[in-house]
Amino acid sequence: MSRPLHVLTMPHHLAARLFWSLRRHEPDPDEEAWAESQLLPGEVELWRRMSDLDRVHSAKVARRFVAARPEATRAEIAGALLHDVGKIESNLGTWERVLASIVGSRTERFRAYHDHEHIGSVLADAAGSDPATVELIDERGPAYETLRACDRA
Repeated sequence: MSRPLHVLTMPHHLAARLFWSLRRHEPDPDEEAWAESQLLPGEVELWRRMSDLDRVHSAKVARRFVAARPEATRAEIAGALLHDVGKIESNLGTWERVLASIVGSRTERFRAYHDHEHIGSVLADAAGSDPATVELIDERGPAYETLRACDRA
């Protein structure tokens, strides 16, 4: 499923994300430990396959998610941590992601990038995730609007 070009609908958000991503980021060991404590063993393996930059981003989003939704379950927190895990299938770097955001789903890898939510939900399901985790990664369920806001903050 190809979504509208974010570069047209959210240019300020994407510009800020681009500049942030150009800096070198390595996950903080305490944040990694916290994140992994929220994940099932199969989910940890998926999370470790994500780039350093994506893991840093996912931990920040998950922390915002917990602050915004203190009643969040472990499964929902796992969904917040793994919300971008499907991007591992596209294997795109920063500049390729920028290009994919501008031109859309023109190649197989760009299609995978644009469909990362569904791909991530399939990966999480195969890894043994709770249905609530899979649902949240696939942009569904009662906690999705909270996750969406935390991802865009």
